[in-house]
Amino acid sequence: MIDIVQCVVTEKIKGHGKALGFSKVISKPDVLIKEGGTDAQNRAFVSDPSIDILMNPELKQTKDTVHQRRSGLNHVLAKLAKRHHLAIGFGFASLLHTKDVARAQILGRMRQNVRICRQFKVPMVVCSYASNIKELRGAKDLLSFARLIGMNGSEAKQALHWKRPLKKIRIA
Repeated sequence: MIDIVQCVVTEKIKGHGKALGFSKVISKPDVLIKEGGTDAQNRAFVSDPSIDILMNPELKQTKDTVHQRRSGLNHVLAKLAKRHHLAIGFGFASLLHTKDVARAQILGRMRQNVRICRQFKVPMVVCSYASNIKELRGAKDLLSFARLIGMNGSEAKQALHWKRPLKKIRIA
């Protein structure tokens, strides 16, 4: 299982990650990740074939309307993500920093994004996305988080075993 974090991976974090059940801990600079933003920014990120993961597209969205959630992902963006071999990421750290109603809104938006990804067969990534060692979570915790946001068992396991597509491997 693989975990993706925001901070620089040191030996201490690697050791802590192995103790939590991960075979590998990857830092943000090792993988080209873009944070979700407005609808226009998400469209630009999904259209760029060099990006590997669009992380948390639901976070910076405006207020939901009465009959519709603004989750940062729609069918057009999902088709583009599938075409450009881009994965949609769900970071657990985003829930650690929110409380009450905001947390419930983010969970609802994540559930909607999981349904859209499932419908269009877009790869999904679940990670702790920790900015420090205290935010790291175990592999079983992330599997439970994936199940909570609507993934079935096999989707949750695949989300923790994400690999960059061969087409996107860069030689540095």
